Amino acid sequence: MFGGSGEDGAVTAEGRSGLGRLPRGVLLYRLGAGGSVALADRDGARGLVPERDLLRFIDDGQFAHYLVGDAATSPERPSNATVKLGVVGPRSAFTPHAHGGEHFVLSLGHAACGLYDDERGRVVEVPLVPGELIRIPAMMPHSFANRATSPLTILAANTGYGIDHEDYAITAPEAERRASGPVPDAERHTVTDYLELAAALRDIERVQRVRGTGATTVRERLAARLRRLAQGLEERR
Repeated sequence: MFGGSGEDGAVTAEGRSGLGRLPRGVLLYRLGAGGSVALADRDGARGLVPERDLLRFIDDGQFAHYLVGDAATSPERPSNATVKLGVVGPRSAFTPHAHGGEHFVLSLGHAACGLYDDERGRVVEVPLVPGELIRIPAMMPHSFANRATSPLTILAANTGYGIDHEDYAITAPEAERRASGPVPDAERHTVTDYLELAAALRDIERVQRVRGTGATTVRERLAARLRRLAQGLEERR
């Protein structure tokens, strides 16, 4: 159903004869082992190019594509939940942040999640391999890094909390701003200590500066090559 990819990530016409079987309105995504994302519908197939087809996600060079909900979610237009594809650049990481609700992240590549353990007062790094899904509680300071040299695709799902796409993540500067400014009506009954949150996020930033994104092991690199080979053999023609 999906053909090969051109240099710009667009899916070629090869193997598209079966696309007409898709009912109108049905979308079929193909998440490549090397971090590519392709989309097919009744009319054809194409690759999703980050700079052209996806939204900026938290930082420059990181991207997202909404599957459930959309970027216009806000307190005036709340969404019960959002589910989105994320594309993390090679050997890069999101700025450490926290979210107002719990969320789940499924890694389709070799990632690392830095979590602040409040009970122990330290940063814990959790390496992730393809197929592992992690739940991160609401307001837990964390980071997410791509340990590989190819783009990393993730699937992120979170409970809806009426936050616009641009305000999705609370970074250390934002936490410090909230700590020094007036408390919004929506937050008057919460127990968030923003100074404490900012300090925890700064700790993760320091660890990230020292350790970097981490790297893949020889075994992981071999597994990634085999995974790409297997996906090529399974590709519909």
